[in-house]
Amino acid sequence: MATTPAPSSAKTADGPARSILLDVPFLRLWAGTTASGLATWALPFVLGLAVLHRDLSAAGLGLVLAARTVGFLAAVTVGGVLADRHSRRAVVLWSALAAAVAAPLLAAGLGRSLLLMTAAAALAGAGQGACRPAFQALTAETVDPGRRQQANAAMTMAVRGSTLAGPALTALLAAFLDVWTLLLGIGLLWLVAALVPGKGRGAVTAADPEAAGPAPRASFRAEFVDGVREARRHPWFLAGLAALVAVIALGYSATSVALPLISRDRYASEWVLAAAMTAYIVGALGGALVIARWRPRSQGWAAFAGLAAYGCAPLSLMLPVHPGVVVAAYAVAGIGIELFNVPWFTATQREVAPDRLARVSSLDFLVSYGLAPVGLALIAPAIDTFGVTPVLGACAAACFLVPAAAALVPTARHFARTAPEERADAC
Repeated sequence: MATTPAPSSAKTADGPARSILLDVPFLRLWAGTTASGLATWALPFVLGLAVLHRDLSAAGLGLVLAARTVGFLAAVTVGGVLADRHSRRAVVLWSALAAAVAAPLLAAGLGRSLLLMTAAAALAGAGQGACRPAFQALTAETVDPGRRQQANAAMTMAVRGSTLAGPALTALLAAFLDVWTLLLGIGLLWLVAALVPGKGRGAVTAADPEAAGPAPRASFRAEFVDGVREARRHPWFLAGLAALVAVIALGYSATSVALPLISRDRYASEWVLAAAMTAYIVGALGGALVIARWRPRSQGWAAFAGLAAYGCAPLSLMLPVHPGVVVAAYAVAGIGIELFNVPWFTATQREVAPDRLARVSSLDFLVSYGLAPVGLALIAPAIDTFGVTPVLGACAAACFLVPAAAALVPTARHFARTAPEERADAC
């Protein structure tokens, strides 16, 4: 965030602000988020084991995972509206319980009914999608403004740690447990996500008088459109979404398709693939540690620079460089992505009207998760048509140029409609 925080961000009513890791309500929320992350990342791996054990065909795996994605995308906007309309804690509870119920249904259909597994996967995806904006809004209710950047860094470390530990832990357990039992274990993780987080510190109030005025209950569609309208009030948010589109749909998709091919054809080893992906996650963990404490003067510009750093990944794949260069480039990309994500989440919680926060967050997740499959579907044909090097070059250029253009948008410098000095004077 900015270097001049509001007075409330430096102290609590009882003195200097405590570390976020000493805050029990936040730790409960963090534990629930971590459990949901582990369950999310473990499911595809467990289903992959089912294919190896011939309990599920490869085509069936693709159908089940596609159903989960469809369920997620369908529910993330619904969850955003519900989390603004009702208690955020209640939305987390019921959405995580839905994902928990899906796990034994998946186990029941394993080797017996692909239709049941597909329906259960859609339910699991819906639970995952509905809880994401609710978790984001519940963080703002649980943590005071001065410690939200620390809280968001801890949250993203949980997500990245789950990405790293989820498959590894699942592989370890698979040596002792069968797929059916592992699916039930995923259900238990979702129960933790449902039951462990506590309530926020009370209902939040709107950020400005326009949003605070009482109004009769609108239709679901009208409330979602109201969230879109709130997002449009913040040019920096729209610019950030555009930059995310470029990096996710082009940069991330290109590297996801090209890295396995280049690891096999250029380096004749799977080591480069594994090392690069591990370096990306480790870099992201390191970036989260840095941004938990670092407060750049121009928060938005620093965040967009971090997002643009993802361009190093496709750039490193264009030329026959030493594999260590590829691994280092992925580490830089991982660091950069969290230098963007944590301030981005924190600014959204600070700037967006609190009673519309979940809906605006749902737009973020809808773009982030919704465009990745589209990019993945288009990149492979593009590589077949134009060749891997031109496609990687175009994607790297987009990763560098689009965030740079987004940084020029008014209000993008500080991720705020007013400069930090003005906010401090107002306080």
